[in-house]
Amino acid sequence: MKIWPLILLVTSLAASIALVLTNPSMDDYVTFVEAELGKALDRHEASAAPNREREVVRTIFRAHSRELVESVVRPHTVQRNWGLFGFFETTALEVHIEVLGLGGRFFPLKGIDDAVVRLGRLAF
Repeated sequence: MKIWPLILLVTSLAASIALVLTNPSMDDYVTFVEAELGKALDRHEASAAPNREREVVRTIFRAHSRELVESVVRPHTVQRNWGLFGFFETTALEVHIEVLGLGGRFFPLKGIDDAVVRLGRLAF
């Protein structure tokens, strides 16, 4: 008996089990969106001139970002769990966002830049 087919089978099985165990949940996705919006806010903050109204919006977002993201993202997100990976579709702020969750990480496929621009217009 050749050993290579057996090694390939065991490796494939181990990789599949690892992907199933690290498949992101909805809570992980909400945390990811919150972090991405925070990064976008920091980038915009570095490029924008200081303004009292902007400071108030930033302070509110930083203090209540989890609640804001929970109330906007979670009810408008559809999660498709395929076992080895998850697919998240969110329609919020009049933007359609698609994100692939694989191995405990998230890979934006569509719309994340549009959502950041839209949020920037609302906040600034």
